[in-house]
Amino acid sequence: MIKVLIADDHELIRRGLKQLLDDTDDLRVTGEANTGMEAVNMIRDNEYDVVLLDISMPDKHGIDVLKQIKDLRGNLPVLMLSMHPEEQYAVRSMKTGAAGYLNKQSAPAQLVTAIRKVASGKKYISSEMAEQLAEGLSQGYSELAHQTLSNREYQTLCLMAQGKKLSEMAEIMSLSPKTISVYRMRLLEKMKLKTNAEAIHYAISNHLIE
Repeated sequence: MIKVLIADDHELIRRGLKQLLDDTDDLRVTGEANTGMEAVNMIRDNEYDVVLLDISMPDKHGIDVLKQIKDLRGNLPVLMLSMHPEEQYAVRSMKTGAAGYLNKQSAPAQLVTAIRKVASGKKYISSEMAEQLAEGLSQGYSELAHQTLSNREYQTLCLMAQGKKLSEMAEIMSLSPKTISVYRMRLLEKMKLKTNAEAIHYAISNHLIE
């Protein structure tokens, strides 16, 4: 039996996932968390075989939660779930230690397959993502400007592109406006851009926001 922890702040999504997994013979949901810290604490105190982690948690960004989980239990497979398109967070999640990445709109059978695969110690990426990666390799892979950013800098870029004000970004990221300004300055420097408008244009052109 594969024991699964679901970490998602939407009760309806947790309930739907639990019903789907509990109806599958070899899967069982043995824990539910609605914040990143709750998930980390539950992992510290209990044994799970796979974690389903939403990338948009209310208290911490999912990538930061993933880092904490990997520091705590390096061998525990974490499957990232998101409403964001794969090209936005999939590679970044995998680099941080995720065992796989799935869009929440994926078919239920795909989710079950992904859980079984990561529970067996393998990585899971969708066929669409595999195709994107293969295409990048065949064209001679070169790192895009946004892939040089830290997770916080990347999050700042995406929020800027969504039209969020400095105060709104600070609230979403639970940081001071001054710290956000530093991240904004760093990302412009790393990406060799001069203005916020250039950064926003880049994010939209590269489909970094929905």
